[in-house]
Amino acid sequence: MQNLVFLGGTGRSRKRQTRTICRCLVVMLVLVLSAGCGGGKGDAKDSVTGKVTLNSSPVAGTVTFVYEDNKEVAGPINPDGTYLVSNPPPGKVKVVVKGHPGTGALVPTPKGAGPEMPSMAGSGSQAVPPPRKYGSAATTDISYEVKPGKHTFDLPLKP
Repeated sequence: MQNLVFLGGTGRSRKRQTRTICRCLVVMLVLVLSAGCGGGKGDAKDSVTGKVTLNSSPVAGTVTFVYEDNKEVAGPINPDGTYLVSNPPPGKVKVVVKGHPGTGALVPTPKGAGPEMPSMAGSGSQAVPPPRKYGSAATTDISYEVKPGKHTFDLPLKP
């Protein structure tokens, strides 16, 4: 009868079961404690945030920092025009703003305002695509110096 009290085993199997349970508890404790140890985008030690607009409207796409050695760090633009680039290395960058592919037909811009821009009409989005000149490091006129810490850098684009 005494053997039935603890899962029906002998004294030797009880020790084995106790060790197994203790090991499982230790593993579970380690997993629970390590789950809260960062690594998420919101926990970035260094970051650059801001809002990308064109004529006061939010822009759709991606913000990319292109370094002098052509390395890139990017962050998506949210529907409200805000962006977050997490853990960018310090240094001078060209800021590239690319629209989403397949955003629609080309819409002429006002005379003298630059090249045509893709339209997002009918996509159900309030955001507008960025002008093409911001789409590559060779043509963008936006520069920035990334520094350690959390910083804000708004991007009011011009047509």
